Amino acid sequence: MNTDNSTGIPGDSNGAVPVAIVGASGYSGEELVRLLLRHPKVELVAVTSRQFAGQTLAQVFPKFAGYRAARELRFVEPNIELLARNARFVFLALPHGVAAEFAVPLLKQGCRIIDLSADFRLRDAAVYREFYGHDHPAPELLQSAVYGLPEVYRREIKEALLVASPGCYPTSILLPVLPLLRERLIKPQSIIATSLSGVSGAGRKAELDYLFVECNESLRAYGIPKHRHLSEIEQELSIAAGVAVVIQFTPHLVPVNRGILTTLCMEPERALSGAGNTAEAVAMVGACFKRAYGAEPFVRLMDDKRLPDTKNVVGTNYIDIGWRFDPRTRRLLVISAEDNLVKGASGQAVQSFNLMNGFDETLGLV
Repeated sequence: MNTDNSTGIPGDSNGAVPVAIVGASGYSGEELVRLLLRHPKVELVAVTSRQFAGQTLAQVFPKFAGYRAARELRFVEPNIELLARNARFVFLALPHGVAAEFAVPLLKQGCRIIDLSADFRLRDAAVYREFYGHDHPAPELLQSAVYGLPEVYRREIKEALLVASPGCYPTSILLPVLPLLRERLIKPQSIIATSLSGVSGAGRKAELDYLFVECNESLRAYGIPKHRHLSEIEQELSIAAGVAVVIQFTPHLVPVNRGILTTLCMEPERALSGAGNTAEAVAMVGACFKRAYGAEPFVRLMDDKRLPDTKNVVGTNYIDIGWRFDPRTRRLLVISAEDNLVKGASGQAVQSFNLMNGFDETLGLV
């Protein structure tokens, strides 16, 4: 790796894709660093952090000291011109409202952007204002941004200049529900989602609610009745259903570092409720999921003897999906488990990066 000593930014010397991470010191940013350092087709050329500017990746994250790039590459202050000059792809691991400030000028200078914030996930600026409390900073880009759910928008992601990577809760809800809506197996207005998330989902910040003593040995709901992620969840469900969908969503904070477990309760449509018995209903749902995800590398469908468990997905880009039909209530129960920092954030973003470059979708992720 060639290094420009004046900036601490290495040049692309091996034919790999030059990549930068803006906001590399947060949890999602750190996970991006982990994935991209080992990615065989990536040259990590810039990582930004105002807090750690001047320090190497290995100094800030000693776990990566085994990588030469981590020992050489230094955090720098975010600089649009420097990023655009050195990187072809830029990952934005920034808070909503801030990411757009970088996306707009970087796009104008020819970079392709994968944004992990919520800034470009919605298609309607008015909905953004409703859920995020301020006007959208770049509404002209909302229609051209591609929602970065590879299992749904694979073709669009390949050609995209700007990918809006989904939130962790939306991923855990959308992947199980979208096939059921498309095949008209559930009633669109019957969806109740309950999610449990590890504390890393709140981001790397020092706030009272997320201190160890406040979170440990404690379970609590939050963000109800109108969590911000509802906006993108309902947007994508409505597209699949062909009608406006409103759901009940209750997120909970649980005392684990990472992972999301989501339980969905839904009323079946006539095609499913008319099944002769429970086994037939379960088989119909399984067939629906296999049609949607049977060839997907990162969606694992559980058999009838197991249910998803976060311990089996933490540190991976997999989402596990299981289901049961309750003959007493005549409701369908679907459970999903994922790592909120990988499939729910950075891993999914790298999955999109692979698609955008024509690489094997699993490269650097398995």
